[in-house]
Amino acid sequence: MKFNKNQKLLLLAAKAAISAILLFLIFKKAGLQNIISHLQSMDLRYFFLASLLYIVIVAIAALRWQLLLDEQYPTHQLFSLYFIGSFFNHILPGTVGGDSVKIYYLYKDTRRSGSSIGSVFLDRYIGLVALLFIGLVSSIIANRELSQIGLQWLIPSVLAVFIAGSLLVFGLRIGKRFSFMRNFYDYFHLYLNKKATMVKTFILSLIIHFLTIGMVFVIALGMGQRLPFTALFVFMPIISTVTTIPITISGFGVREGAFTLLFGLIGIPPQICTSISFVWFLAMAATSLIGLVEYFRYRRRA
Repeated sequence: MKFNKNQKLLLLAAKAAISAILLFLIFKKAGLQNIISHLQSMDLRYFFLASLLYIVIVAIAALRWQLLLDEQYPTHQLFSLYFIGSFFNHILPGTVGGDSVKIYYLYKDTRRSGSSIGSVFLDRYIGLVALLFIGLVSSIIANRELSQIGLQWLIPSVLAVFIAGSLLVFGLRIGKRFSFMRNFYDYFHLYLNKKATMVKTFILSLIIHFLTIGMVFVIALGMGQRLPFTALFVFMPIISTVTTIPITISGFGVREGAFTLLFGLIGIPPQICTSISFVWFLAMAATSLIGLVEYFRYRRRA
């Protein structure tokens, strides 16, 4: 057990080091003083509007999650669990991820391992499918502009990797010798055949991603910047996807680097890109403090 704890601490240290290196390079390019200046210029009314949008996003995500559960589970409790997961992802980025916390508390209430793991995973999976769909449609519409900067094949390539990975995992049913993994695969395939449910969850996922893009647009307005909608719908799916890669602390460094690299291609200065990225994270993190209240409530109940 001690060895496992040391491994987790080593992994956390490695993520922190990668975040620190990436942020150092970004600050060096953008200028820390320039970033601070842009952060100070933020109109707080737009910050609160972005935070309100995040609450709406979590509420819709809770409705989507409810559609993926076999049992009748109260929507307000799923809303609470989503915020707890968000709190762990944004405020306490350590060895325990937000999804793991959601699975843990859902299992404590339902005692269904397959449904608990499968619903959280499928919730994420459908969200990613919808995100890549938005990126693919947007990249087709903006193909001429993307060709000029050499990114016309970026989204199709990411989509191809995603499809290949899905076929590999679910085709081979990796880990099927474990009972909870067998239950997970059974659950996954069962729900994929529920066409009406899949359509509803996909539509809700599209709404969630549109609102997320709206958050970034609102934050940019708060800094006196108006980001092109075409760029937002093409770049944000890429940024959201790479930020989920678990190699840094809460996506720090990767998120800011992706913002700077992609929006820099259309002439947005690095200090503005970095500032928008930071405020986007801060809006989600500040709102996620609701999850701290819900976490203590669940702890008392337990």
